[in-house]
Amino acid sequence: MRTLSAVEGLTYGLSLAVQPELLLAALIGAIAGTIIGLLPGLGPTAGAAVLLPLTYTMSPTAALVMIAAIYYAVMYGGSTSAVLLNIPGEAPSVVSSFEGYPMAKQGRAGPALFIITAGSFLSGTVAVILVTFLTPMLSRVGLLFGPAEFFAITLGGLLVLSRVMGGSWASGMIPMVLGLVLGTIGEEGVTGRYRFTYGILELTRGLDLVAIAIGLFGITELLVLAKQKNATSMVGKIRVRDLLPTRDDLRRSIGPWLRGSPIGFFFGLLPGPSATLATFASYRVEKAVSKRKHLFGTGVVEGLAGPEAANNSAATSSVIPVLALGIPFSATLALMLSALVVHGVTPGPLLIEQHPEIFWGLIGSLYIGNVILVILNVPLIGVWVSFLRTPYHLLIPIVTVLAFAGSFSARRSYVDLYAILALGALGYLFRKIGYQLAPLLVGFILGPLMERNLREGLILSRGSISYLFTEAIAMWIWVLVLLTLMISGIGVARTRRKKRRLSASQVGLAPLDDD
Repeated sequence: MRTLSAVEGLTYGLSLAVQPELLLAALIGAIAGTIIGLLPGLGPTAGAAVLLPLTYTMSPTAALVMIAAIYYAVMYGGSTSAVLLNIPGEAPSVVSSFEGYPMAKQGRAGPALFIITAGSFLSGTVAVILVTFLTPMLSRVGLLFGPAEFFAITLGGLLVLSRVMGGSWASGMIPMVLGLVLGTIGEEGVTGRYRFTYGILELTRGLDLVAIAIGLFGITELLVLAKQKNATSMVGKIRVRDLLPTRDDLRRSIGPWLRGSPIGFFFGLLPGPSATLATFASYRVEKAVSKRKHLFGTGVVEGLAGPEAANNSAATSSVIPVLALGIPFSATLALMLSALVVHGVTPGPLLIEQHPEIFWGLIGSLYIGNVILVILNVPLIGVWVSFLRTPYHLLIPIVTVLAFAGSFSARRSYVDLYAILALGALGYLFRKIGYQLAPLLVGFILGPLMERNLREGLILSRGSISYLFTEAIAMWIWVLVLLTLMISGIGVARTRRKKRRLSASQVGLAPLDDD
C-alpha cells in the first residue's frame, strides 16, 4: 500500500473517526476523563488503567482513541477543579490555578472556564494540523537528541525556572533543590539501587507526583481557607449570560492561545511530563510579553489562556513518539503502547505504512474528540461553577476526603497520604515566608530525568564531563540558558533600581546612584 500524503491521510482519518465504534470510544473517553480530572488525585493513568481491560474487546484504533480521549479530557477536568477550588486535578493543571482561581474569587469563574474550553479546542485543532504535516520531520529530529541534549534541557530549565518565577534567589533555588532531593527517593534509574527508603517498602517506588501536587498546592490552599471562619466563595448565582467572556477577555486570549499551542506542541515531543513543563513555559512567556506582568497572580486572562492552550496541545502531540518511535514518555502513553501490543500491532516508524488506519484514525479522532469535549462541557460550565457556592466549612472536608481518596486509589500507598500532609504543611510555611512553590514541583519532576541523562552521558563519554556541554545541540541549549539568565538578571536589577528610586522619591530624597 502506498504511503498517503498528509491531506489524504487526514481525510482518511476523519472518515474513520465518524464511524460509530470510534465515536463511541471518543465519547466514553471524554466523559470518563472529564469526571476523573475533576476529582483531585485521579489522573489519566488511573482512568486509562481502569478502562484498559475494556479496550481488549475493541479494535486497536478504538482502543487508542479511548485512551487518548481520557488523556486530553483529564487535562480539561483538572483545570476546572484548579479554577473552581484551587485543587489541581492533575499536575499540568497547577498553572491554571495561578490566574484561574483568582478570577473565580472575583466572580468570574464562568469566563475562566469558557476560556479554558475555547483554548483547549483551538490548541487541540492546531496540534492536530501540525501533527498531520510535520510528523515525518519531527520523528527524525527526535532521533538527534541524546543524553547530553536532554541533560541540558532539564538542568537548564530548572535554573531558568528558579530565576524567572520572581523573588530572591533563595525563594526559587531552595524549593527547587528540595524538589530534586525528593525526586531521588526510591529506585535509581540506571543501576536499580534503592535510595533513602530507610527500610520502608513503599518508598522503593518513590513519591507520587499527584500526591506532591495535591499536598503542595491543594492542601496548602485548604489550610489558608480554614483560617476564614464561616466563609464561602465570592461567586454568587451564575446566569447563562454571565458564562460568556467579555470582548476584552477574548481579545486578550487570542495571542496567548496562538503562542501556547506551538509551545505545548514542542514540549509534547520530549520525554518527561511534557504537559506540565509546557504550562509553566507558556505562563512564563505570557508574563514576559504582557504589559500587565505586575498583575500576574491576581487573575490575568493571558496567564490562564496561554498555559491551557499549551496543556492541550502537549497532550495531543505527545502521542507522536509512541506511534512514530514506539517510545512512551509517560505512564498513560505506556498504557496506550500496551493496548497496541495486546492487539499484535508493533508501533514504530513503519506504523504509518503498515497500519495507516490506526495512525490516521487516531489523528482524525483527536480532532473529533476536541469537538465532543466542547459539546459536553460548555453546557455544563454552570454546574462546575455552582461548586463555588458551597460554604468553606462544608467544602474543605469534602475536598480533603476526595483528595486523599483519589491519591490513595492511584497507588494504594499510605506513604502518599503522609506525603500530602507533609507537603501541605511545607507549602503553607513557604507561602508564609514568600518562597515559590512551583520550582519544588518542577524539581521533583525533572530530577530523575536529569540524573538519568547525566549518568548515561558519563557512561557514553567514559567519565568525561565535557561531553555534556560540548555536543553541538547541547551547546546551543546552554547558550540559550545563559542568555535567558542574563536577561532575567538585568530585568531584576532594573526592577530593584526602580524600587529604590520610588522609595527615595516617597521620602523626598534624590534617587540613589545606580552604581
